[in-house]
Amino acid sequence: MKIKLGVFFGGNSVEHEISIITMIQAMEGINEEKYEIVPIYISKSGRMYTGDDLLDLEQFKDMDVLLKRCYQVTIVNDGDSVKVVRFPSPIIGKKVLNTIDIAFPIVHGTNVEDGTLAGYLNMFNIPIVGPDVLASALGMDKIVMKKVLHEAGIPIVNYVGFYSNEYIKDEDEIIDRIEKKLRYPLITKPANSGSSVGIKKSKNRAELQENIEFAMEFSDRIIVENAVENLQEINCSVIGNITDSEASVCEEPFFSDEILSYSDKYLGGSKSAKGGAKGAPTKAQSHGKGMAASDKKLPADIPDETRDRIQDLTKQTFKALGCAGVARVDFLIDKDTNEIFVNEINTIPGALSYYLWEASGKTVEEEMEQIIDIAIKRHNAKEKLTFSYDENILAMQAKGGAKGGKMKMGTKGVKANK
Repeated sequence: MKIKLGVFFGGNSVEHEISIITMIQAMEGINEEKYEIVPIYISKSGRMYTGDDLLDLEQFKDMDVLLKRCYQVTIVNDGDSVKVVRFPSPIIGKKVLNTIDIAFPIVHGTNVEDGTLAGYLNMFNIPIVGPDVLASALGMDKIVMKKVLHEAGIPIVNYVGFYSNEYIKDEDEIIDRIEKKLRYPLITKPANSGSSVGIKKSKNRAELQENIEFAMEFSDRIIVENAVENLQEINCSVIGNITDSEASVCEEPFFSDEILSYSDKYLGGSKSAKGGAKGAPTKAQSHGKGMAASDKKLPADIPDETRDRIQDLTKQTFKALGCAGVARVDFLIDKDTNEIFVNEINTIPGALSYYLWEASGKTVEEEMEQIIDIAIKRHNAKEKLTFSYDENILAMQAKGGAKGGKMKMGTKGVKANK
């Protein structure tokens, strides 16, 4: 029998559409002889839907028509299996539409990628592809992530983080704090958003104030950091877990402005090193290629020593944040000083980075198989841990004590590939 792969995507996020693109590209690499794809689309209002049409990117151009052809559902664990159940439950007709053996969250941004969805899925006691709740949250929160990386001795640029309500309460104090610790030009970002949403560069105090207010439209926590002026950006992907991981080849993305924008990432909005022109998305982009279709040099034109250092820092970052599955780590190189800084990590499902692994000799199908296998092994190891007791402690208290309660051990698991 095929393994039922529940693929969760969408969500209440400004990166909702990017999640759809990522899901489509990932599913193109799934071995359909081994896995049955069970799509679970999360709408911007938080409703979940399933249906075969959700696997066709073209159908999303008319969302109203698409959802009418799908079923609204909820997920239920009845003790024996995780079921995809119609909601509201029909009086007549099939109530259980499918089951799920493994959860594969492919989401971007706040309310989903930040550990929210991982926490929800964790309650169903099935393997989950990608990082756990803590690693997802750390990877999404730029302020806390930098604190952890700094503690681990991983190089980052200087920064100041604060809450929006702090800024509203005393704008001058926050600005003074920034100007005392940092120097212009500065980069302002929402602390827990992605895909370059809400990011701007400030060259003076007036621009800084304007850009902070802009970032506050996307997050209640803001981070301001030193800009690297003579900048080279390099990205590198990593697959594995905290004890065993491998790094991909490096890429250098190109951008049309001073900051790699949402358009540069997903619409190829800049001129590449080969002289490609700006303009409308290509056929590849319109068919869900996402970051793979952005302008880049692959592999990056960097010295071997720099490449080796970046690959090592990529694995260190992955481990420091407790990640699993696949991630992409973005780096900033100061070409004046040759200093290398970790900018941020993009955890699965935010960055499958299949094009980096193809360039490293790994097919999309091999990458998908590997990260699913990692999820199964992690789940089976977790099943050996104790999280609860068989005995009802409240009932035992009524009998006058709690002696010798048996520990509840997990026994159910999905077999990992040899």
